[in-house]
Amino acid sequence: MAEISMNDLKNATNILIDGAVYQVVYFQHARKAQGAAYVRTKLKNLKTGAVLEKTFRSEDKIIEADVERRPFQFLYKSGDTYHFMDLNNYEQWELNKDVLGDAVNYLKEEQSVDAIVYNGTLLNIELPTTVDLEVVETDPGVRGDTAQGGSKPATLETGAVISVPLFINVGDVVRVDTRTNLYIERVKS
Repeated sequence: MAEISMNDLKNATNILIDGAVYQVVYFQHARKAQGAAYVRTKLKNLKTGAVLEKTFRSEDKIIEADVERRPFQFLYKSGDTYHFMDLNNYEQWELNKDVLGDAVNYLKEEQSVDAIVYNGTLLNIELPTTVDLEVVETDPGVRGDTAQGGSKPATLETGAVISVPLFINVGDVVRVDTRTNLYIERVKS
């Protein structure tokens, strides 16, 4: 683990604070009039997903966390526990629904994800930017509906509910942005 100065801080840097691994989401260098320079940050706890706002002095040093990203596959869900397999060594891991947060809305069996591992412990997963999911429930489309004609709620195969254009029907496969929870397009079969 290497110490880094505040001048070397950038977005997506993983750091250790009080034994927990945080990822820098946002940072800004600032200076008060005739005062010392400081760095304002927003940090995301990789284990819990909680966001912390913290201010550091510019001369402070922090420890960079050696986080590893590995290819995992989502296997199945049992209750509030989600089971994953490391594709390198076939070892199985578990994460609770609370740790995964909104990611549970886009997990389907046999889906590939990136796992965030620190010191041999699975902290969390990262979904692909987009996922293709089937619409299992929505109001029927009406003749004449167009892409610009409005939207309606649709329930996807994972249980997530998103807003889709009026022309989307049950059985259609839609592409969804997992970062914003927004419909992107209908996927051709």
